[in-house]
Amino acid sequence: MIRSENGYFGEFGGRYVPEILLPALTELETMFNELRDDPSFWQEYLTLTQEFSGRPTPLTPLRRLSKELGGAQIWLKREDLNHSGAHKVNNVLGQGLLVQRMGKKRVIAETGAGQHGLATAIMAARLGLDATIYMGADDIERQYSNVFWMRQLGAEVVGVETGARTLKEALDEALRDWAASVETTHYVLGTVCGPAPFPELVAYFQSVISQEMKQQAMAQIGRLPDEVVACVGGGSNAIGAFAAFLDDPEVALVGVEAGGISLKDGEHSIRMLPNTGETGIAQGYKTLFLQNEDGQLGDTHSIAAGLDYVGVSPILAHLSQTGRVTPDMALDTEVTEAFKLLMKTEGIIPALESSHALAGGFKRAKTMRPDQHIVINLSGRGDKDIFNIARAFPQPEWSDFLQRESERAKELFDATKEGN
Repeated sequence: MIRSENGYFGEFGGRYVPEILLPALTELETMFNELRDDPSFWQEYLTLTQEFSGRPTPLTPLRRLSKELGGAQIWLKREDLNHSGAHKVNNVLGQGLLVQRMGKKRVIAETGAGQHGLATAIMAARLGLDATIYMGADDIERQYSNVFWMRQLGAEVVGVETGARTLKEALDEALRDWAASVETTHYVLGTVCGPAPFPELVAYFQSVISQEMKQQAMAQIGRLPDEVVACVGGGSNAIGAFAAFLDDPEVALVGVEAGGISLKDGEHSIRMLPNTGETGIAQGYKTLFLQNEDGQLGDTHSIAAGLDYVGVSPILAHLSQTGRVTPDMALDTEVTEAFKLLMKTEGIIPALESSHALAGGFKRAKTMRPDQHIVINLSGRGDKDIFNIARAFPQPEWSDFLQRESERAKELFDATKEGN
């Protein structure tokens, strides 16, 4: 189990927040510390994920693709098969149990690709809570389908128009809301970032991924995998995939960030590779952030809305700094090719976020021996990315279709916005 030292992982982490938020964070930390070593609470959490979300998710061998690429045997951990279509539901269901214990009736969340917002809206509907979701306006335009479903589930979706209009700004607005409503509201932070105890808490719930993966590898492969690969935005799916293997040095852990268009400022979201992220304090914690020459948070880019965050988990910053996690990156062009290869070879439609892990994992697999095994965490499915993918693979008959569907999606978004 991942544990901090007074909220820190090496030099990263901490709690840098307005005084008004300290009571809520202390309350959450106290409750979490009481419950995380309680086997009955973990079993309650597992039962909820099994009955409502469909866990355990399978470990799927990619036999045709492995043969085509040559090299290692490739496996996918299928988080795309969770209810809501991604790993995000693991965390929100766990935090929902905590909300019930705290007696609060409203939750707020930030979201980039919309998967965490959708999962939060689902959890709120299931548990009878009010939900407000903050989302950058640019991400809303890229992820209309998730916005539509969040609204139908009863959540209020607030578009953030400031700054780069992406996940960084959504997180800022969610923190402002929480500061003004802390007595009645719980902030369901969606990734392993933010002020303590959130990184540790989210890692606790997401560790179910690697706990299952470890058991499945022993049963299906007969031993632990040689490598585990995951994409890295904030870092929750990566931490979930890595947690159970941290004390197994024979298992290499690889985190693939968004290389975007190029290494120019504002054209990527790489924070862990050398000469990219710099240590800073923002949004309630200390970690590696992309910063401009004035020390302000920089602009980011990724073809995947869920990977364009300006910072990275303090846990991953520490693990990469100490050498336990190997950072890597994948360019937008490599991501779309990996997406296409998996879909055509194995009949699986991945999310663009997860396709970064595929791109990195496929490259690594080709350099390995046929008797080695690599597990890639497929953090989500690609239904939400249909328009972005269609633009990446243009076909003559798609042009008018995309224009019509984009206009219809905008009309639906405006209509549901008016309804709220």
